[in-house]
Amino acid sequence: MSLRHRTVPSQPGRPPAAGAIDEEPYNIIPVNNLLADHPSLRYPEVRAAAAALKTVGDLRRPTYVQWRPHYDLLDWLALFFGFQKDNVRNQREHLVLHLANAQMRLSPPPDNIDSLDPAVVRRFRRKLLGNYSSWCSYLGRKSNIWISDRTPDSRRELLYVGLYLLVWGEAANLRFMPECICYIFHNMASELNKILEDCLDESTGQPYSPKITGENSFLNGVVKSEQKEDSI
Repeated sequence: MSLRHRTVPSQPGRPPAAGAIDEEPYNIIPVNNLLADHPSLRYPEVRAAAAALKTVGDLRRPTYVQWRPHYDLLDWLALFFGFQKDNVRNQREHLVLHLANAQMRLSPPPDNIDSLDPAVVRRFRRKLLGNYSSWCSYLGRKSNIWISDRTPDSRRELLYVGLYLLVWGEAANLRFMPECICYIFHNMASELNKILEDCLDESTGQPYSPKITGENSFLNGVVKSEQKEDSI
């Protein structure tokens, strides 16, 4: 068994070590526990990227789901849109590594190395979603990336980036059809905007929730349905 997946053993008569109870498996860095004694967490850029994902703040919590204090923006997206837990873990590390690497490359370095530079988030969002922007332009559709150049909103940008990575991470063979990924993201970003803008569902009068939601609903309600249509 890999050492990365071992939990910290507790000694008789003593409480478990910090983070041992909620320790989760990871690939490269244990972003779920920023206090862990791991070489990667000694870099302020890694800690800053992981901390930026914790800025859930006053976002509306998903209905009928228990919210836990350690949840971050990717957990928030997963609870609303039904992404699988392992996909969330993978894309969390994926995103933190990208953001930390980009911040390490800044020259000169930012004044506050313990915070994620908003310019890093913006450049990464534009690069990652560049194909989606081209898709919108080609089809004459208005982009569902609602970001103002005058009022930067790093949390919103991280939500768009996180949503795209979660879609990509669970899309299976649909990844080979980038226009399909763009179409799925376009519609889900529209639903995300309605949640962020506190819109009401016209049919129920309740706060808006995605049409397809619940545990593993993205896989069952989106990916599998698309694959069935493609096979017909």
